[in-house]
Amino acid sequence: MLETHIRIQDLNVWYGSHQALKGITADIPARGITAIIGPSGCGKSTLLKSLNRLLEEMDEVRMTGQILLNGEDIYRPDVDVTEVRTRIGLLAPKPFPLPMSIYENVAYGPRIHNRRNGGHMAPLVERHLLEAGLWEEVRDRLQAPASRLSTGQKQRLCLARALAVEPEVLLCDEPTSALDPISAQRIEAQLRDLKARMTIVVVTHLLRQAHRLADHVIFLWLGELVESGPAAQVFNAPSDERTRAYLAGDIG
Repeated sequence: MLETHIRIQDLNVWYGSHQALKGITADIPARGITAIIGPSGCGKSTLLKSLNRLLEEMDEVRMTGQILLNGEDIYRPDVDVTEVRTRIGLLAPKPFPLPMSIYENVAYGPRIHNRRNGGHMAPLVERHLLEAGLWEEVRDRLQAPASRLSTGQKQRLCLARALAVEPEVLLCDEPTSALDPISAQRIEAQLRDLKARMTIVVVTHLLRQAHRLADHVIFLWLGELVESGPAAQVFNAPSDERTRAYLAGDIG
């Protein structure tokens, strides 16, 4: 039986008077890739952002329910939000490197969180650029501005920056939506490599991408959880007619 890393219990989210998520209860297994799928406006990104308390940055948002990380409720009043967001990192849809060098983009997080690997930053920067599949392309220009990288390279740099604080969970909100096909393949390859040691949750509107990446699937429809389970089960033998219709392209 798979170990549960994140447990979502009866999660409800409102934006003002609009209820975006309705009683979501689901488990996200430890390690591997969980894909959140569903049509536009079904609550995919809302669910993802709830997993590291990013929804709190938005106005008129109200939530009920629990999100348990290794059994601990991350919404308890005494929980350090910064620590939550360090343990649960985020790769956004569009890359936004910091206005500094390639090297400093990766080193920034460990410095502010005092995670310097014994005071030696260079090996840490190299390791995470390797993990993001970018080291060979930038090793001779680490002091160059990150702004000079291509869009695909910037997204891999943002991946390295997210990994540099050693999160145990990585959230990816349509991480290839702004990329060309080759750059998208590289990001997918890095996520597959990383899943052996960390839990990855990916929101994607591309069913083919979900098929390629997912070990586990959560299917949302109009703010409701319709179905969740192992990817092979959901894709090959869905239990709900709405899942079957969505996968066949008849709805959504």
